[in-house]
Amino acid sequence: IASAFSSSDASVGLMLGSSFGLLFTLVFYGLRRAMSFKQMMECIPEGFKAMVPAIMILTFAWSLKAMTDSLGSTEFVEAFVKTYAENFAFFLPAIVFLIGCFLAFATGTSWGTFTILLPMAIFPLEDPLGIICISACMAGAVCGDHCSPISDTTIMASAGAQCDHVNHVATQLPYAISCAVISFLSYVAAGLLVHFGAPGILALPIGIVMMLVFLTFLKAKGDKVN
Repeated sequence: IASAFSSSDASVGLMLGSSFGLLFTLVFYGLRRAMSFKQMMECIPEGFKAMVPAIMILTFAWSLKAMTDSLGSTEFVEAFVKTYAENFAFFLPAIVFLIGCFLAFATGTSWGTFTILLPMAIFPLEDPLGIICISACMAGAVCGDHCSPISDTTIMASAGAQCDHVNHVATQLPYAISCAVISFLSYVAAGLLVHFGAPGILALPIGIVMMLVFLTFLKAKGDKVN
């Protein structure tokens, strides 16, 4: 299962998923007699025309990802982390989180970021920082992918909601960045806790408290404006 996911191709998956989704929809509407066969066939080209902007953005995003891969982004990040991060071991989870965010944002892929960072972030499982660094890598990659305007998930979300793509990215950034800042501080706390011999899991309630404080501040600010 792990090999199947690691060897997956997003473009092929999108094509197969769309094809089976279209086939299921035709059968579903046909059995319910909600639409005639002619009406369903007339809807297909209209739907394709509506998806042309999303298809173009995806094509450009995949082209940009191929270009960054050919420029050696994997080797550059690996050399950077090994050169500078080893001297700040207790800040390593926060550093891995930040690198994951920026790398996934620039390339538009969380799985590609996993491939680059996980081999560098994996410690022996006996090391308390091991699990924390793996968590930081995955959280940063998902956060950057969620914020990236060239991510396939972001593009399909705006296309499915029929909203402007740039507006979709701009409106979700404040929420994602707020959570990212709190997560970064939590990973700093986790690294410091492990450095001083305390359990890293204590960073989780610290992060929850910071999130509650931030939400309370936003509510109070909103009530003051209203």
